[in-house]
Amino acid sequence: MKILVVEDEPICMKLAHVVLSSDGHEVTRAEAVLNAMDEIARSMPEVILLDLAMPYIDGLALARKLKGDPETKHTVIIAVTAYPERYTRTEALAAGCDAYILKPIDTRKLTEQVMEARGMQSPEV
Repeated sequence: MKILVVEDEPICMKLAHVVLSSDGHEVTRAEAVLNAMDEIARSMPEVILLDLAMPYIDGLALARKLKGDPETKHTVIIAVTAYPERYTRTEALAAGCDAYILKPIDTRKLTEQVMEARGMQSPEV
């Protein structure tokens, strides 16, 4: 599965990339919303793991934009945040996110959470 990780924290980015790519997914990365828009147009990911607390333009704005575009409205967006009081599950879902994960990411569950959001069963371990 093609997954884009949009994350401005290098450690979180690397962690998600290592976990998802080791489980066989094709993972691309973007450090900011503007980079993400370019990468989405280039690679058309099936799933976007989207940090909501991004500099300049937050993840909610990107989610709204993607869900309002006929070319990307079916892309699965998984909101990721370390600030649930600032970016609530309700607000993320209202912006068009399909799932919501709190940081720190549980590496043992990340692939399963992505597969569940995509509507697929995770592979047998």
